Amino acid sequence: MQLAKGANTPLRARRIRVETGWRAGPGVPDIDASALLLADGRVRSDADFVFYNQPAHSSGAVRHDGKGSGAGGAADTLTVDLDRVEPAIERIVLAASADGGTFGQVPELHVRVLDADSGEELARYDSQDATVETAFVLGELYLRQGAWKFRAVGQGYGTGLEGLATDFGITVDEPQQAPAPATAPAPQPAAPQAPPAPPAPAAPVRLTKVTLTKEAPAVSLVKQGGTSGTLRVNLSWQVRKQFQGWGAKLGRAMAMHGDLDLDLCALYELTDGRKGVVQALGNAFGSLHQPPYVHLDGDDRTGGTSGENLTVNLDHTAALRRILVFVTIYEGARSFADLDATVTLQPQHGAPVDFSLGECTVPSTVCALALITNTGSDLVVQREANFLVPDRGVSPQRTVDHAYGWGMNWTPGRK
Repeated sequence: MQLAKGANTPLRARRIRVETGWRAGPGVPDIDASALLLADGRVRSDADFVFYNQPAHSSGAVRHDGKGSGAGGAADTLTVDLDRVEPAIERIVLAASADGGTFGQVPELHVRVLDADSGEELARYDSQDATVETAFVLGELYLRQGAWKFRAVGQGYGTGLEGLATDFGITVDEPQQAPAPATAPAPQPAAPQAPPAPPAPAAPVRLTKVTLTKEAPAVSLVKQGGTSGTLRVNLSWQVRKQFQGWGAKLGRAMAMHGDLDLDLCALYELTDGRKGVVQALGNAFGSLHQPPYVHLDGDDRTGGTSGENLTVNLDHTAALRRILVFVTIYEGARSFADLDATVTLQPQHGAPVDFSLGECTVPSTVCALALITNTGSDLVVQREANFLVPDRGVSPQRTVDHAYGWGMNWTPGRK
């Protein structure tokens, strides 16, 4: 159902998916979706803010699923389980922020509400009047007489995600001011002992995230606070609808056929010298709680909301020497030339790290994505985005092994 600004509609589903969508392209800022769970118009605490740095509400009612492809373009997605919303929560604000630009630069900005189980579209609102705003409330879920509804809002903010969040009561982490010079206190008369101080408030929300580029390709996970828990590596992709220049010729010559199946994989080397691969091929899915402490969550064929995911156990960093995350085309295409792909590394603690693979201009069927290296005092993520072309008769896995000096023996495998 297409809604005009200010219109509302009842929700027939209890589990819904909220897609904030747009048309990605050169000069278009990245868009990040978020949700604020409100009681009496404000959050009860910073924990009621769900976004890329705080991807799940403690109640399980709202979860930030991350980037993928949506209806005709890119999307950032939230999942909401209305049966798990706490009784005190009467409204869930569905917001978005523009990273590196304004919403006036974002074509086809919209929000879709879908039945999470069937995929049926329940409501859609297309924003038509964005200009200089850097944050937007696109819609809201609200409770009326025991029933949940969706309303199209379309309210913009010029102060970004920080301004939007603070308007609803979120405490945002800011750079610390230098302390004032200490002065000797004046003598004070004796006074009754003060009551104990209240507990210190929870740490403020951190809005920072890291985008790797060719000019700035590496980041320290230690400096970002990602030293424990898990590191989730996600690959999502979509097929380009139009191609230009030499890429168009390559797209026609190496056209896609059937269902596209990309496989996210990882070469690992442990500090005790053991080496191996984690991949769907041969059912080598790895393990999270025993060596190699790297696990492939599944084998996705859509590239959509979930994409392909690897998880690294950072509690066992001392056992890891290096991990090379790469992707191969298993079937459905002969080259990466026609694909837009995004890699996101989300530490359980710390800022997310993301980057785009950029345009592939060679007939590549395997791409090295990121190299994670344990230096002894740091854990460094290096953007590779290295499209490789296997020699005739050489597997993609052997190709990436040779390029990065892993030195493993390979035998044919199948899913």
